[in-house]
Amino acid sequence: MKTKIYFTAMLVLGIMGIGNAQAANAECTTNLSIFVEHAKVKNYDAAYKPWKMVYDECPELNWATFVYGERILKDKIKKSSGAEKEGFITDFLELTDNSMKYFPKKAKMAEGEIDKVLMKYDNKMISTSEIYAALDHAFKEDRENFTNPKALYLYFSSLVDLNATGEKELQEVFDVYDDVTEKIEEENKKFTDRIAKLLPKEEEGTLTSKEKKRLKSYNSYSENYGKISGSIDTKLGQLAECDNLIPLYQKSFEEKKGDVKWVKRAVSRMFQKECIDDPLFVKLVEEQKNLDPSADIYLYLGQLKLKSGDTKGAVADFNKALELETDSYKKSNIAYKVATIYRRGSKSTARSYAQKAINANAANGKAYLLIANLYATSANACGKTSFEKRAIYWKAAEMARKAGRVDPSLSGRASTSATSYAAKAPTKEMIFTEGMAGKTVTFSCWVGGSVKVPSL
Repeated sequence: MKTKIYFTAMLVLGIMGIGNAQAANAECTTNLSIFVEHAKVKNYDAAYKPWKMVYDECPELNWATFVYGERILKDKIKKSSGAEKEGFITDFLELTDNSMKYFPKKAKMAEGEIDKVLMKYDNKMISTSEIYAALDHAFKEDRENFTNPKALYLYFSSLVDLNATGEKELQEVFDVYDDVTEKIEEENKKFTDRIAKLLPKEEEGTLTSKEKKRLKSYNSYSENYGKISGSIDTKLGQLAECDNLIPLYQKSFEEKKGDVKWVKRAVSRMFQKECIDDPLFVKLVEEQKNLDPSADIYLYLGQLKLKSGDTKGAVADFNKALELETDSYKKSNIAYKVATIYRRGSKSTARSYAQKAINANAANGKAYLLIANLYATSANACGKTSFEKRAIYWKAAEMARKAGRVDPSLSGRASTSATSYAAKAPTKEMIFTEGMAGKTVTFSCWVGGSVKVPSL
């Protein structure tokens, strides 16, 4: 009899439990709808209470609880102070951890770790060694999703600071520098590729409203990566000078000479820093040639010949590198390199190689800037009258502006150049005096083509 009563009681409690769970789920669903609507219009104060109920009672209900929860808590943190602010920061950190617990397929490990580090960093709650340890772990475990520009800089910057205090070796600084700059190049490449696909439609005026928003976003990201890249190089500073590089690589050469990744990075860095006069550079190039014969070898050999004054031999090696290279972006960079060699000799040849660089990579803004410079430095040779000579600057300015459009990471340099060139073009007064408004100026020099004079 007691057994029967016991099972009857358990059945009743079970039914009550199911009923309570269903009621809780219904309430969670209602509050989910409420806080989402508030959060969508950034009314985070109104969204907080219903969001908190859903988060506390039904965290597994919907991914939106974590997406909007991040925004709601950031708003609370921004508006609070003292112990209250610290409480919201703790909630934010727990929310990030729980996002990976309840939605492991949607929450990205690197993004979560970055969010926590940046929150602590912005509120002075984390040491330099803790910053580096957390970001290093995130980068190595989830490199694909480690894309935040600020975090990429902080990752490298914290390491340089630790090296300055003797806590980290210089080799690690160089290794992380290579990893981070490669990642920045990869991410910027994604955005410049997307920009390149939308630019023709922008020029035609056929972009949809969604495409305009996307293009604006792509431009913003590319600009940020450009700024971060410059900041990282500045942070590296004199650490990467030949006086540091050569002893470091000499010390590690025997141990590392069979490591193709180490050899290629060492050669590349010495090449970039122009440490090619040292015999070690030649030794490293020979090792790379044995380990991984590729277009890079001819690029380096060409640079050695260029350094010795053998321009003809250098160009021959660079052209060989162009033939062997299969990666369009590397091919573009090689062609650009050759273009810079000819810029002070044959400007038409320089433009030809710059155009090859653009053909291989439509987002090579440096090639457009080079062409702009070639035009600008040809002003005196491209016209009979002062007006005609100065008209070439319109063409140069347009090329400079194009550089910033195809690669927003160069927007600062491109804008400065375009402004400088435009200032040297004929003024409105000159256009009026010469009666040239709306007319076309044709260039009979190597530049060729023409430019339409602005209408007044």
